[in-house]
Amino acid sequence: MTEIAVWRTADAVPVEDYGLAETDRPPETGLYLLADGSGLSLCKSGEKGRVRAEFAEGAAQHRRTQGGGELIARAVNHTACPSVWDATGGLGRDAFVLASLGLHVKVFERHPAVAALFSDGLRRAAADPDAAAAAARIELVYADAAAYMDTAQDRPDVVYLDPMYPVRRKSAAVKKEMAYFHELVGAAEAGDEAALLAAARRCAKKRVVVKRPRLGDCLAGEPPAYHYGGKSTRFDVYLPFFPQQDN
Repeated sequence: MTEIAVWRTADAVPVEDYGLAETDRPPETGLYLLADGSGLSLCKSGEKGRVRAEFAEGAAQHRRTQGGGELIARAVNHTACPSVWDATGGLGRDAFVLASLGLHVKVFERHPAVAALFSDGLRRAAADPDAAAAAARIELVYADAAAYMDTAQDRPDVVYLDPMYPVRRKSAAVKKEMAYFHELVGAAEAGDEAALLAAARRCAKKRVVVKRPRLGDCLAGEPPAYHYGGKSTRFDVYLPFFPQQDN
């Protein structure tokens, strides 16, 4: 994982930094976190634009209000599975859609910079009247999901996984975001993906849902029980190793 520091401007709002180092100026090269009056953003020296967790505006607003019709809602069986653990948090867009459907979502993120971005997005969403209710249904856990799931006392109905994969035919903004994230976090090793999927199947009570490109390989080469396919995305559904139905 790439080391990264936080640069705070004079008007910076308070943000959770998860122990990240601070710098008094932007670096000459590479990624850094910018904390200013609007919140926290991921930036790269010499490049325009920024990446942030956004749950209240733009595309996030549309997904929040129209989420019931999305394929992800069918994949997690949202009317029958009220609790979801998102083991690959990232910027949390899918987690927020699920929370907007009324589900309680526990989101895991092990990289401090990504956790800080997610936390700031939740802070801003909590202040938005239209997004606050969904934000309140999300719990951010700064931890390694696989390790947490193997020692957890409670179990969710669904574990959701969205591992990073190469982005094709996407907008420039999405390509920039993914490029920044690949540089920041690094690509997952095949062994890590297999271990994460196995931990998820040990932990989930009803199903594990994995988001993949429509024509992409199955996670860790493991075929799912069934899948839901869309135009560009596929949701593979795996059965848990220890299924449990609520009484």
